[in-house]
Amino acid sequence: MDANSIALFFGLAIIATFVQRVCGFGFGIFIMSMLTYLMPSYGEATTLSGLLAATTSLYVAVRTWRHIDWRKLMPITITFIATSYLGVRLITVMPKHTLSIMLGIALIAVGVYFLFFQKRIAMRPTMTTQISMGTISGLMGGACAMQGPPAVIYFLAATETKEQYIAITQAYFVIGNLIMTIFRAQSGFLTPAVWTAYCYGLGAVVIGNIIGTLVFNRISVETLRKLVYIYLVITGIIALF
Repeated sequence: MDANSIALFFGLAIIATFVQRVCGFGFGIFIMSMLTYLMPSYGEATTLSGLLAATTSLYVAVRTWRHIDWRKLMPITITFIATSYLGVRLITVMPKHTLSIMLGIALIAVGVYFLFFQKRIAMRPTMTTQISMGTISGLMGGACAMQGPPAVIYFLAATETKEQYIAITQAYFVIGNLIMTIFRAQSGFLTPAVWTAYCYGLGAVVIGNIIGTLVFNRISVETLRKLVYIYLVITGIIALF
């Protein structure tokens, strides 16, 4: 990365961390909309996104550890681990143009769902739900570094309090992103360029978490979410072309 790219990446990482801290998810969704243009390859972009997302979530997961309900977490996590490997392998065999189209479709689908259908679709926190959402989450996470939306749909239905929702989602993202990093390293995507950018991004993660913590109780989370979802739809349309 040159100086301008580093500055852009640093700013994106701050915003992505802020979104993750306030909404409970969204780091990979936000940063992947631009990161593919800054890193040498699509696979390296997903690897960097996963490493930084895991670091972001680890901070919150440690602070909220006592609220984690492992019975609600483990089935979806195990399913995710099994299917995310397939998503990572897709990156090694599909052309970058096709992957960009997939990313664009995923961004648009996520944005439209959360803008218009999230409150209209009721989902029961059953074992079937965990397995189905874990499968979709694994494929999206491995291929696009955005495993959050399907998992969040389940976690919103399965948790009773805000504290439990935050704790269980962040634990899920820590475990999932660390496992996917291993899969991506096996596929050759954990390169020196990724480690260099990760070191730059650590400072952004710290700043984003501090800002997110400070403003968490002072802004309308619903407004922030809508802005993020609109941004996703726009960037998804751009990625298609």
